[in-house]
Amino acid sequence: MIIDVHSHAWEYPRHFGDDFRRQAKRARAGVEVDLTVRYEAYRHEAPAETRTIVFGGKARNSGLWVEDQFVADYVRAYPETLIGFLSVDPTQPGWEREMVEGHRDLGMRGIKLLPMYAGFQPDDSRLDPLWRYATEHRLPVLLHTGTTFISQAPLDCTLPRHIDRVAIRFPEVKIIMAHLSHPYEGECVVTIRKHPNVYADVSALHYRPFQLYHSLMLVQEYGVWDKVLFGSDYPFTTVNASVDGLRKLNAMLEGTALPRLNEDAIEAMIHRDSLAILGLC
Repeated sequence: MIIDVHSHAWEYPRHFGDDFRRQAKRARAGVEVDLTVRYEAYRHEAPAETRTIVFGGKARNSGLWVEDQFVADYVRAYPETLIGFLSVDPTQPGWEREMVEGHRDLGMRGIKLLPMYAGFQPDDSRLDPLWRYATEHRLPVLLHTGTTFISQAPLDCTLPRHIDRVAIRFPEVKIIMAHLSHPYEGECVVTIRKHPNVYADVSALHYRPFQLYHSLMLVQEYGVWDKVLFGSDYPFTTVNASVDGLRKLNAMLEGTALPRLNEDAIEAMIHRDSLAILGLC
């Protein structure tokens, strides 16, 4: 079985502002990504036994807003394979109420945060109620970390060092840093090594293969393969393309003396039981 910990549920373009849509053309070099989400298309590009964590996102600063009800309806249509996470934008009024309603009333089983896109730091004391709630109710929290194509999204909000400070104060929360925090993979790797309940995912990285090779070599040299979870970041890419990209990384090293990634470790990551790790079984 494959567990995809990073997939989106939204209606494009309705849930996005005009500015976000224009800037999204920079998401992948040389490719204009179709951000339309169709579950049937997702399933067509994933093994049949795949289970998937899905979320929308809330970031008023960047022009993205997906109500949790939309995600709940999306999950309800495919309850055997989908697990929904709620989203909040802590810069906006009413976010604590939305968090409780998303969990208690809509059955969302985790939290997705977009610190950079919304313009806040995850270790800000204003978020203490969120981290306390996640601790009390054992809700995993997945955060976007790393770069972006949105010009008004401050890079300083996305650094893994902020998660280090959160994990020191709230060590029981299962935290996932998305995208190996690229291009801050070094900070990400030392942070997941340091904290037992902090993980990273490899979503949306395979189409930068040389960078991903270096990132996973850091994972290998620091001995934290077990802290890395599989994710796709659909609709930016697919499960099958992500798996294929991971399996081909060593092939580009032919004819060089560069060290190889442990292919057994790559396979173990692809098939990791992330739901058990995150307490979502």
